[in-house]
Amino acid sequence: MVRRPPPLTRPLTTALTVLLAALRAAPSRLAGRFTSRLHDERVAAWLGMALGVSLLSAFATGLISHFMQHPPGWMRWPSRPVNLYRVTQGVHVIGGLATVPLLLAKLWTVYPKLWQWPPVRSAPHGARRLLVFVLVGAALFQFVTGVLNIAYWYAFPFLFTTAHYWTAYIVIGAVLIHAADEWPKVRRTVMTRPQDAVGRRAFLLTVAGASGVITAVTVGEAFSPLARLAVLAPRRPGTGPQGLPVNKSAAAAGVSAAARDPGWRLTVTGRVRRDVVLTLDGLRALPQHSARLPIACVEGWSADADWRGVRLRDLLALAGADDAARVRVESLQTFGLYRTSRLDPGHWHDPLTLLALDLNGDPLDLDHGHPCRLIAPNRPGVLQTKWVHRLVVL
Repeated sequence: MVRRPPPLTRPLTTALTVLLAALRAAPSRLAGRFTSRLHDERVAAWLGMALGVSLLSAFATGLISHFMQHPPGWMRWPSRPVNLYRVTQGVHVIGGLATVPLLLAKLWTVYPKLWQWPPVRSAPHGARRLLVFVLVGAALFQFVTGVLNIAYWYAFPFLFTTAHYWTAYIVIGAVLIHAADEWPKVRRTVMTRPQDAVGRRAFLLTVAGASGVITAVTVGEAFSPLARLAVLAPRRPGTGPQGLPVNKSAAAAGVSAAARDPGWRLTVTGRVRRDVVLTLDGLRALPQHSARLPIACVEGWSADADWRGVRLRDLLALAGADDAARVRVESLQTFGLYRTSRLDPGHWHDPLTLLALDLNGDPLDLDHGHPCRLIAPNRPGVLQTKWVHRLVVL
């Protein structure tokens, strides 16, 4: 005897039957909608190779940025070449923005595969799909949060630098595994000459053109001759007090009153033969030196400026600091991750490393670190400490 479902469960059973039938039929109906020749393996392969190169470049330059900002205790970054950080971080940010069209085009090309049925055919197939899910999710996370970061819109509750750093390993690991798994198919696809390549070539050229346009309207944030074209840049060279952009003002840092205080003193203390305490006039009475150095920020923008002030090595020699010592530079700012920075011997011995008092021929503007600030070669902008009031020899 066949048991019939209770009356109350019959509508549910019918609904489930209809849903399963619809899911089985969906792939065949959707397949007819993906008729473009651009949804093919050849286009995906070329985009994938370009995307892989861009991601590897972003990973390498991102590691440089991270370890310059947060160096392990054993790491010593050189002070030369002067523009190393400026170039690598510019490539990281501007190249990352130019990668966005590649990523979107790649996702558009392969998204019909999301509708394959059954979604998992075997354990290896399921592992591949999971890997792609991780890769796409992590890549989108990196690009979205990266764009928000350079726009100074922190709409997320976590620390950007930490999340960006660790997610980069997930992205690059997934890229390498995916590339190794897909390489035989990519090689076969790329080496096969298609019958009709006009549409594919036009599509790829359009994507490349979009990346080129993004580069052209952003690169001026680091390359001054193109500053007028930098309509997507958050900062432009030449724009700001004394012709230099500002990320954090004195008001935002909460130091306006302390920095204007006539009683301000610079103190050199710690492991020294004698403490040194100087007024602003006392600093200006010491030998003054000039240097042309860039401010290069993690958001990708950079700008050259003429600085004048006291060589840090002269000031530390006056206090009797050991040649192998490290130095902690402290700001009047009382909060924030970068209210202090550390200088290794290679940096503070460099003749270009100054406690700057003047910028572009005039005394420092309050927003640029008055009464004095650190300026050193090959150093991220967040470590060029402003509103300095203490040097501690470690």
